[in-house]
Amino acid sequence: MSNQTHIDQYLGQMSTVLKQLPREDIDAAIELLFDTWKSGGTIFIAGNGGSSSTASHFACDLAKWTISAGKPRFKVLALTDNMPLFSALMNDEGSASVYAQQLEPFVASGDVLILISVHGGSGAGNAGSWSQNLLRALQVARDKGARVLGLSGFDGGALGEMADVCITVPVDSTPQVESFHLALEHLLCDCLRQKIADA
Repeated sequence: MSNQTHIDQYLGQMSTVLKQLPREDIDAAIELLFDTWKSGGTIFIAGNGGSSSTASHFACDLAKWTISAGKPRFKVLALTDNMPLFSALMNDEGSASVYAQQLEPFVASGDVLILISVHGGSGAGNAGSWSQNLLRALQVARDKGARVLGLSGFDGGALGEMADVCITVPVDSTPQVESFHLALEHLLCDCLRQKIADA
């Protein structure tokens, strides 16, 4: 296959997926995050692998891009960013605890946990690794009365079923899903920036 053919196929797939993104779920995610901002709740974000960088990016954009003069700011924390704590938990307790243990002292009713997972825990090869950290974090959030927003792909997986709101990118391609997750977090933050300015 030539480079040009591959480029055309890849970008063509992106164009198709773009038209299939679930607009109602995107709208519900915006309202969930806006409600959390209005009530002064905190947003926590986590993901694995490439999704961990999206989690950090999302936290940055929620904290900075949504600032409006004279308005309260988003309280947001990426559970991916404290690497000394992350590695200490990994070393002493294993991978399953790295997000749940960070969440435990802080999350409360009125907060939101955002979980980013390409497969959402679907498939035999992915469910185990998903459940070892993201699922435990989800359970802690639920126990504390927080709500859960998911960004998933493929068929949505367990995350699509368990989250209060889940935006599933409908394509079976890890690079495509990760690209759209980044675009979606930019879209969410841009919409929130406008809503906060108008509030």
